[in-house]
Amino acid sequence: MYESKIRLRISAGDAHYGGGLVDGAHNLKLFGDVATELLIYTDGDEGLFVAYDNIEFLAPVKAGDYIEATGVITHYGNTSRKMSFEAKKVISALPGSDSACEILAEPVVVCRATGTCVVQKQNQRFEPPHRS
Repeated sequence: MYESKIRLRISAGDAHYGGGLVDGAHNLKLFGDVATELLIYTDGDEGLFVAYDNIEFLAPVKAGDYIEATGVITHYGNTSRKMSFEAKKVISALPGSDSACEILAEPVVVCRATGTCVVQKQNQRFEPPHRS
């Protein structure tokens, strides 16, 4: 099963609320990019994200944190692809410091979601390698 993974640093420009807090929609943007890579890998097309079935925001994300977003396709339909996503904080900015960070011994899950994407039949460039 192919897993897409994106790791990035949350910049001060991403912070939306006081204390450098980032809005939850930032995680969903990452999941959209993960979904796009999964669809390109399996279908050769970016497809369209249709809906999230479930979203859980589990921990805060702040400027300076490093987030790793992953996703897998859990079910293949004729044109639909059900996916599961998870975002983890792997490095945390230290409060009260302008530049110090801490590598987390155990990553902290900050968000989980499931959703469905669609690749229209005429846009599927090849047979997905991992049908389930």
